[in-house]
Amino acid sequence: MSDRMLRVNAILREVLAEEMERLNDTRLEMVTITGVDTAPNLRTATVYFDVLDTEAHESALAALRRASRRLQSAIGREVRMKYTPSLEFVIDPGVVSGERIEAILRELSQSGEGDDE
Repeated sequence: MSDRMLRVNAILREVLAEEMERLNDTRLEMVTITGVDTAPNLRTATVYFDVLDTEAHESALAALRRASRRLQSAIGREVRMKYTPSLEFVIDPGVVSGERIEAILRELSQSGEGDDE
């Protein structure tokens, strides 16, 4: 990925995070934008997010989709780009995988504690 695209992704992530703070939706209170992946043609952007409460993923996704136009408008206002990308929201697979690995390591650690006797 080029330096330009990395900067675009970082700027979009920052703008989205700031605009989400202004939204009055309790479903988004614990949502974190973990990354943005903008297509090279700048027409679409995949927004990765995570929620502190893993059971709230679906409601957070619905809230993000509902706020999509407002978030796109914020990008249009604050970022000078040829196109304002349409946004697609996805639960960050890296965070989910990391949590799964952490749970497995915890299990292994707990089962190994009794083996020392």
